[in-house]
Amino acid sequence: MAMAGLYRRILPSPPAIDFASSEGKQLFIEAIQRGTMEGFYKLISYFQTQSEPAYCGLASLSMVLNALAIDPGRKWKGPWRWFDESMLDCCEPLEKVKAKGISFGKVVCLAHCAGAEVQAFRTSQSTLDDFRRHVITCSTSEDCHVISSYHRGTFRQTGTGHFSPIGGYHAEKDMALILDVARFKYPPHWVPLSLLWEAMDTVDDASGHRRGFMLISRLQRAPSLLYTLSCKHESWVSTAKCLMDDVPFLLKSENVKDLEKVLSVVFTSLPSNFGEFIKWVAEVRRGEDAGQSLSEEERGRLVTKEEILKQVQGTRLFKQVTQFLSSSTSCCKKIQNLSHQDNLQDVAASVCCQGAELLVGKSNPLNGFCCRETCVKCIKDDGEKPITVVSGTVVNGDTEQGVDVLVPLSQAEPSCCPCGPSKCMGMHYPDGNDVLTVLLLALPSETWSGLRNEKLFHEISSLVSTENLPTLLQEEVTNFFKIFPFSCNVFGICYFISFY
Repeated sequence: MAMAGLYRRILPSPPAIDFASSEGKQLFIEAIQRGTMEGFYKLISYFQTQSEPAYCGLASLSMVLNALAIDPGRKWKGPWRWFDESMLDCCEPLEKVKAKGISFGKVVCLAHCAGAEVQAFRTSQSTLDDFRRHVITCSTSEDCHVISSYHRGTFRQTGTGHFSPIGGYHAEKDMALILDVARFKYPPHWVPLSLLWEAMDTVDDASGHRRGFMLISRLQRAPSLLYTLSCKHESWVSTAKCLMDDVPFLLKSENVKDLEKVLSVVFTSLPSNFGEFIKWVAEVRRGEDAGQSLSEEERGRLVTKEEILKQVQGTRLFKQVTQFLSSSTSCCKKIQNLSHQDNLQDVAASVCCQGAELLVGKSNPLNGFCCRETCVKCIKDDGEKPITVVSGTVVNGDTEQGVDVLVPLSQAEPSCCPCGPSKCMGMHYPDGNDVLTVLLLALPSETWSGLRNEKLFHEISSLVSTENLPTLLQEEVTNFFKIFPFSCNVFGICYFISFY
């Protein structure tokens, strides 16, 4: 006998007030008159119902990203670029989200991946008055939106943890409008702001952390272009603990008396799978979409990446890291592995496979794409500097996908071979030395504060100082540093391939 299933739920009122009720309409009119519904219009234009019972976080985020008119840089369907739940998979596999939902930190991670500006607060890091101030700020503007993570039980609703955007605020009643993305269950509704805070001030059993809220807006500057952090691989947990706890403790030792010992402590402490924690961002495009020439935007982004890479390799710190790693390879296998530069085609084969999975909307490690062939080539047009492109053909069963990877190089005039050889002569694409240099630049200053040798402290502080770095590199390190604390507070950081 077939199950009848469920058709909606009756909204418990009080404490909630149905948006479409006469009282809800009156609250709406009054809030409009007082100017605290400015963010509502864009949100309601892109209001969506979560497509899976556990997709509330993904639906809330895609709704807000579309309301902010953030270009995803990759196609949804046909020729259209558009945020959809199925595209938000850079920080957590969709199958896992579908089965178990998603944590507060992973939604923050996804927002970063999508190119948004994010301020995230657990209730343990904020107050009711702070929350009210943020809600008012976003309700009186079209430029930011609030996503709340709360427990439904506080409102006498069925279910447990839930995400939804806040659509507006009524000052006199001190009530917030929740645009519930589970529209098959409950309609949009007004709730007392203090009660919403109480619903957020609960512990998520899955993570052991309190819930909270996040403010999402458009970035005022370009996101990190060349490097990013990864939370899709388990290495980020052990690496974050190592960098924030183990390394500062070890540096307090009396045996740390020179720069070589400092670098040795940092690099030998890193987990063996550290390479999965920091990635250089590969720009990937469909082979059939690309042709032989790059668009002005593609070329501009690649030139910027190359300039950042050149600036990294021009720092005094890079020279010290390179010298240390080259002198240590004979005595420490782990350090040797850190400085190892993979064959470009091997790197490209891996990136092409991951890129093809995302381009076709699949992310299944058990049945993924494999690379059949790669081809390193140069594109020269309009007298511009040659662009290095790795083209790959990847297969998954009967499915084939051509993928191009645009490779930033630090040399002004790379010498590229035609298709076939394993390497292009003179290539210096992002490798371990660059990654380790950027990591050291991005570490918080407290990392070095335990050094007992004052002269050594000033030496390392001078090397990792960002004050005199070129502007592009300063911005790269600033963006990198900005997202780094999320990983260390179990918020989670994303690994992504950039699609344009």
